[in-house]
Amino acid sequence: MPAVRAIEQEVFADPWSTQDFRDCVTSDAHFLVAAAGDSGAIIGYVVALEAADEGEILNLAVALAGRRNGLGRALVQHILEALTARGVRQVYLEVRESNAPARALYAARGFKEVGRRQQYYRRPVEDAIVLRLDA
Repeated sequence: MPAVRAIEQEVFADPWSTQDFRDCVTSDAHFLVAAAGDSGAIIGYVVALEAADEGEILNLAVALAGRRNGLGRALVQHILEALTARGVRQVYLEVRESNAPARALYAARGFKEVGRRQQYYRRPVEDAIVLRLDA
């Protein structure tokens, strides 16, 4: 948990708390981590939930040192495979309007904009773009 929390604090202006991650681990959330081959250090993670035939990617992060090598794309692919194997037919997520790299990643995977949540993020205050993928 400390490695995941460290990545969270490194990459997000308004990071999840340690308790948020503990709640995911003790719930029915899907929680995948990626480790570096040489050191085994955790360099990325993704958290998702499912309910009936819908899923939601709650959190995805890659350490700054692990970026630009396809890890984010691989995490998205693995979580989508896990969700569709459980019968999920639509996957949702929210992304900061200004997060162009993440939006490009999701668009390349086929996610489409379906809504907006005004002032969803707090630090800094910013709209969230709601994306959906029909799996």
